[in-house]
Amino acid sequence: MSAFASVTARRAAAAALAAGALVSVVTLPATAADHARHERSKVQISAVQYDSPGRDDRSNRSLNREWVEITNTGRRAVNLDGWTLKDEDGHKFTFHHYRLDGRSTVRVHTGEGRDSRSDLFQDRRHYVWDNRSDTATLRNDHGRFIDDESWGHHRHGGRHHR
Repeated sequence: MSAFASVTARRAAAAALAAGALVSVVTLPATAADHARHERSKVQISAVQYDSPGRDDRSNRSLNREWVEITNTGRRAVNLDGWTLKDEDGHKFTFHHYRLDGRSTVRVHTGEGRDSRSDLFQDRRHYVWDNRSDTATLRNDHGRFIDDESWGHHRHGGRHHR
């Protein structure tokens, strides 16, 4: 093997090793980013009881049988401070100083009551969710859309985002 061929072979081997190392370095952050993406918590509207069971007599008991459930499907807790839950008519509930644990659900009731880890109360004296059609919309503290749930026809031309 000539000296020229030996130098060329060494350069080719060095180039191959460098290319392999570069691919490894480029691949590692993408893999780490993909793994981090799976860890991110997802908050969603998981259920809505828009038609309070029994007679709609505006009693606090009846009002509290109207609710929306918000679920965090991820492992990490999410700070919901400043997040809002709103209907099509503009009735808005704002979360204050509330952290939703990972893999847990909170039920937001319409009427009055004592807030707990699993139940929050809007402290209203009138029904919020329309029995025929409405949309519950959840937005984060920056006003960005998170999720919605609709039933009946869409009165205001709204679109179901799921």
